[in-house]
Amino acid sequence: MLIRLVATSMPLIAVPVLAADAEIATGIRNVGPAAFIFTIAGALLLTLVFRSTASHAMRIITARIGSSRIRHALEARSTEVLHDFILPGAYGGLTKVDHALLTAGGILCIQTKHYNGIVFGGADEPQWTNVDGTRRRRFLNPLIQNEGRTRALQNVVPDVPVASVIVFTGRVEFPTPPPKNVIRVADLDSFIAKFVFGPSKVKDWDAAWLTVKSAALTDEATRKDLQAQIA
Repeated sequence: MLIRLVATSMPLIAVPVLAADAEIATGIRNVGPAAFIFTIAGALLLTLVFRSTASHAMRIITARIGSSRIRHALEARSTEVLHDFILPGAYGGLTKVDHALLTAGGILCIQTKHYNGIVFGGADEPQWTNVDGTRRRRFLNPLIQNEGRTRALQNVVPDVPVASVIVFTGRVEFPTPPPKNVIRVADLDSFIAKFVFGPSKVKDWDAAWLTVKSAALTDEATRKDLQAQIA
């Protein structure tokens, strides 16, 4: 509204009067929508970060549960078992063996894979694929990966038959029959019971296993060397 002031010696001047509920001009417009957009963007970012962190934590938990499960299964089968040890690599450097189990006919060199969902892959394919819900990831063919570990173990005891076995833990499905010696952890006990090794020249199995135990490296310095090699 305008109030007209009257003066004897001055012209009429129009003076603006601000009402109590009038908007004060600041030069900043649309603060509400901008703040809303920033809030939504922040919430989405936090959601993505939380989902990524939660997914990573779940993979770690799944791996630990799977590792514990296979340890118990192997130890229930035999006392002659080694877990998570390092050997000189068959082609130089160092290599890590997940599990080694002495059986009546030879040694099983076991690599574990901790996945849920569906796994695709052939014996000769360099990479396999895991599809878990909307997540799809590629990983090195475990048969190829464990071949070097098996050779390293074989080098320690040349006269002992050594076989490579891949064990998947978690709720994993194979859309087609998996390659030979690729099994689920639930099938581990029956697989070991039926597994047939080739001919052996071993006369003293205790001495052979003692040789493996003596060669197995588990000290912290060797683990650091392996990590440096991987890096």
